[in-house]
Amino acid sequence: MEELIARVTTKTGLDAATAQAAIGHILAFLQKEGPATEVAQLFAAMPGADAAAAQSNQGEGGSGGGLMGMLGGMMGGGVMALGQKLMAAGVPMGQMQPLGAELFAFGREKAGEDVMGPIVGSIPGLNQFV
Repeated sequence: MEELIARVTTKTGLDAATAQAAIGHILAFLQKEGPATEVAQLFAAMPGADAAAAQSNQGEGGSGGGLMGMLGGMMGGGVMALGQKLMAAGVPMGQMQPLGAELFAFGREKAGEDVMGPIVGSIPGLNQFV
């Protein structure tokens, strides 16, 4: 996980703590929304992914607030809700795409396109961030 955090901080300019929180939110989102088999394969290929997702889920105390939280709730959550969580963690809107791109590039290196392709393809709207 340290390698991924370092790559994300280099690519986005985020500090390590923010990058770690953001990665955890994305992994928890994939765990919830993605195809179980491929997500399990991704997590197996990325030591620390389970812990990062679990840590992200510990902070869940109901739905997020604010306009983005309301929009995410109205749209059933999904990528909008993830975006709201990332902003709340300190990720500026302009850094979400580079963050996602780096995380998915790392996932492709570790688990392969045959794992990452179905994950991206199964979650509506996710392809705009990878």
